[in-house]
Amino acid sequence: MTTTVPIIYSFKELNGVAEAVSDHIIATQNRTLFGDIRKDSGDVPATNESTTKVTTKKKKDTRPKRFKIALSGGSLIQVLNEGLLKREDVLWDKWDVYFADERLVPFDSPESNYGLAKRKLFDLLPEDKKPTIYHIDESLINDPQECADSYEKTLIKGFANKDSVKLPMFDLLLLGCAPDGHIASLFPNHGETLREKYAWVVPVENAPVGPKTRITLTIPVICHSHQVTFVVEGAVKAPVLKTIMERPEKGLPSSIVNEGAASRVAWFVDDEALNDVSVTKKKYKFLVE
Repeated sequence: MTTTVPIIYSFKELNGVAEAVSDHIIATQNRTLFGDIRKDSGDVPATNESTTKVTTKKKKDTRPKRFKIALSGGSLIQVLNEGLLKREDVLWDKWDVYFADERLVPFDSPESNYGLAKRKLFDLLPEDKKPTIYHIDESLINDPQECADSYEKTLIKGFANKDSVKLPMFDLLLLGCAPDGHIASLFPNHGETLREKYAWVVPVENAPVGPKTRITLTIPVICHSHQVTFVVEGAVKAPVLKTIMERPEKGLPSSIVNEGAASRVAWFVDDEALNDVSVTKKKYKFLVE
């Protein structure tokens, strides 16, 4: 594996991460829906040139534009809660929300990614402002393969008429990174899952932490997104970030994404998580506010 250095934005505290991530999401939303970072401006900063080149190559489409975003769970949802809910420029009703992975538990379980996002985000929005949400079929949680196949069919329906029928292309894919290095439900040392090249969604039946059975988007789907954004905070994440950034040859899932999505990857990280990590940090330039 060659060394690909992603953009890393650092912040003194979690609140700064939440505000910057929210601005980044809204800038991407506006670029997707209107072609501009701001609805009334055509200015695109140099730091986003590579992403802009990708997005401007879309085929002409006369259908109403939608912002297609995929979320993982965990602490990321709290970051979105703190950053997005206070913003008035989130066009929730133009969002199509998918999930990067899901634990196969009932939606009312605290372990459910959709359930957590529903409680922390979607239930707190006015009825006329809610996004269109694509979650797993809860009735299939006892059959990981069938659940994965079902969710892949959901993706095919949502993306088959877009840029590529080979792989879906999210406008933005948001991920966290666990202390053990797993992203979505792609775990280190789960070689077969990490090497999957053709399926969009695969089952996980022996997760080493948390609920054993899950489904997850695959590496090719994640890397095919217009933008991939990692959101990481806390000193407990510092050791794994050190490995990801300094030892990419270890092949942790996020290192694979750093390489596979190359210039379309950005990390939003607080200083505690970057303790003793040798990387070039950037100051985030707010684009919308």
